[in-house]
Amino acid sequence: MRSLRSRLSALWIMLAISGVATAYLLIESYQQSSNARVARAEDLVLRGCRDIADRYQAFVAGRSGAQVDDALKQQLLTEVQAALANEPGVEGGIWQADAGSLAYAFPTYEGTGPKTDLPVAELNTIRQVNAEAVQSGRPAVIRQPGRSQTLIVHACPLQGPLPHATAWTMTRAITAEGPAYHHLLAGLTVLALTIFGSALWLAWVLYAWSRRIALLEVTLGKPHDPADLPRLPHTGERELDRLVDAVNDAGGRLALERRRAAAAERLAAVGRLSANLAHEIRNPIAAMRLKAENALAARDEMRTTSALEAILRQVARLDALLRDLLEMTHTGQPKLRPVNLSAFLQATVEAHRELADRKGLALRAETDQPAGRSVQFDPGQVQRALDNLILNAIQNTPSGGEVVVEAARRDDRLLLRVTDTGAGISAEIRDRLFEPFASTRAEGTGLGLAIVREIARAHRGEAQLTETPTGTRFEIDLPWQPS
Repeated sequence: MRSLRSRLSALWIMLAISGVATAYLLIESYQQSSNARVARAEDLVLRGCRDIADRYQAFVAGRSGAQVDDALKQQLLTEVQAALANEPGVEGGIWQADAGSLAYAFPTYEGTGPKTDLPVAELNTIRQVNAEAVQSGRPAVIRQPGRSQTLIVHACPLQGPLPHATAWTMTRAITAEGPAYHHLLAGLTVLALTIFGSALWLAWVLYAWSRRIALLEVTLGKPHDPADLPRLPHTGERELDRLVDAVNDAGGRLALERRRAAAAERLAAVGRLSANLAHEIRNPIAAMRLKAENALAARDEMRTTSALEAILRQVARLDALLRDLLEMTHTGQPKLRPVNLSAFLQATVEAHRELADRKGLALRAETDQPAGRSVQFDPGQVQRALDNLILNAIQNTPSGGEVVVEAARRDDRLLLRVTDTGAGISAEIRDRLFEPFASTRAEGTGLGLAIVREIARAHRGEAQLTETPTGTRFEIDLPWQPS
């Protein structure tokens, strides 16, 4: 599933693409508008040049020769003014290759008065275009694009008594000003503001949501009871806070239901414990009563001694049962302190070395932690749990077998394992293995594994039977709490 950040990033990319495409279309539209203005200007100078040529032909019709003097120039000027009077923004005249300008007019000039002098800046261009028209005998045009306008000069050859005469017209097409240019600037400005504004807004949304989600992640990552959800703080985002409230409410209901379930489980456990305890106590009492009655009836010293010894064995059994029961029910809050893991493991194993040797078993300890590495737990409680597991392993492993006690770290968990090469646990008892009075040995009280589980849970951990190819492996999973 895609994240909110990736979706907002995709939205930003789409906005950028849309902005680039819109800018391209605006620029193309403006360029087309500019090209259209240039084309209209070319039509104007072409039409103006043609009008001058038509009037010139009418003026020289029937004349066989003409001498260029001031009177002729004045007459030609009149004709040029009349030809360009209806062509706004177009100036022009009649040019002769030898004499230069014979007439010049700009009747639509919007300056302070009639413009009568040739434009000095464009004089070379005017001379060039007229020379091209004379040389080719066809109309010629020169375009000179500039930063804000395009200069268009047109010339067409004239037929008549004046040799090498041409008519010329000139205008300027504005390309960087006017309504289209202002529309372009306005469109690009709005587009830039929209894109940059959207980019900044999306960046702020991404940052704000990332920061608020990081706050929730930090809160969830803090140490807390694994069975309960931590209470999340409000972030200031209305939609996110609705989710926070829902999670907090769910956490409260979960904690309440967990407490109710724990209370119900304790009541059920007390009921099962009471029933099993009554059964376990009644059997030894019945055996002791029978032995005592038989000894009294026989009046035989040997039978009395045998009966007393049997009674003492049953009393010892009851004593072990009550001791284990008290140990299980009085497992209090663990007193954590730094423990040298390697030394602790070795000392725990050595306490059972003699028993393992008598049964012909190999007993060894292993750890993946360096010597001297310390971790915090209650050494008395954890040693009692390991003692129960090691004793069970020794009792259930045949001679020549092996018992391995391991300590390993997996992420933020401490794993304590006891593995043997015995026959394993039968399937019918696996589901209730850690319940009180569940035992695979007739002489056992069935409370050893229950004690192991209570100690693990007191450390906010768990005890479990794990899979192994051969034999049996019990594992105590505790939180890793470095010293």
